[in-house]
Amino acid sequence: MQIRQAAFVNAPEHFLKGGLHCHTTRSDGRLDPGETIRLHASHGYDFLALTDHRYYNFADYAPESGVLIVPGMEMDGNITTDEGMCFHTVCIGLEGEANGFKQDERFQSAVVKDQFEYQPVVDELRAKNNLVIYCHPDWSCTPARSFEKLEGCFAMEIWNSGCVVENNEDVDNGLIWDELLVRGKRIFAVATDDGHQSWQHCLGWVNVNAEKNVDSILRALESGAFYSSCGPEILDFYVEDGEAHLKCSPCKYIKFRNGKRPTRMLKNEDGLITEASMKLPECATYVRGIVEDAEGRRAWTNPIYLEK
Repeated sequence: MQIRQAAFVNAPEHFLKGGLHCHTTRSDGRLDPGETIRLHASHGYDFLALTDHRYYNFADYAPESGVLIVPGMEMDGNITTDEGMCFHTVCIGLEGEANGFKQDERFQSAVVKDQFEYQPVVDELRAKNNLVIYCHPDWSCTPARSFEKLEGCFAMEIWNSGCVVENNEDVDNGLIWDELLVRGKRIFAVATDDGHQSWQHCLGWVNVNAEKNVDSILRALESGAFYSSCGPEILDFYVEDGEAHLKCSPCKYIKFRNGKRPTRMLKNEDGLITEASMKLPECATYVRGIVEDAEGRRAWTNPIYLEK
């Protein structure tokens, strides 16, 4: 039996390149909204969410750019106990009246003691037809146990450019992700920028198997029909007869993670590699792929869940 990860089912010739987390002068970013959009257009982005802190946005400040604007904002809650420093969640939602928020609607930061007190924030975002992403767990000082019971986040950040550049944190949150997956929590992962300064933008993104409209992009994200990247391309990822297979642009190595057994890096000592396969342990309940190119940039698949 063959199981192909959703991003690569009827894979398009061109995946949509998108940014799901960035800031502008509407909150604490350094570029105004128009400059931010045009910068992303110059880097080949197809869509972008302007997710300023507690300040909802639908508006397109650079319609000439061709970049589709996905509605969204970032919400947060400061933690008052030893559960961590804070909870940050990005929400992205539908256009028009189907979205429960209004343009320029503002909110206050929450003050909570744990994930259970932050749950109503996520519940409100979901109730107003928004998808929710759990942000930068490393920077927030929230290990898996601090947010694993938080319900309603379709994805967490595997990479966050701003945190990487400023703090060398959230470089690859794979260990946290695997802990959640091993415990049975089905959650995807996204690469984002969380860009504030100009040099923090356009370093991490998602490649989505969707049509270029908000509804199609949101449906694809929610179903896991995307992969995350800081540079490399992933062309295919599937499991057949207990063996994982991955194809990609030329890379230094390919690695498969299943949360049950350590796995070696699959590489060609004489050059770059474009495909690899590996027999999975019988105890594995999922598998996901990672590739790294010659410049040290990574890309990550979402998991394939294995039937037992």
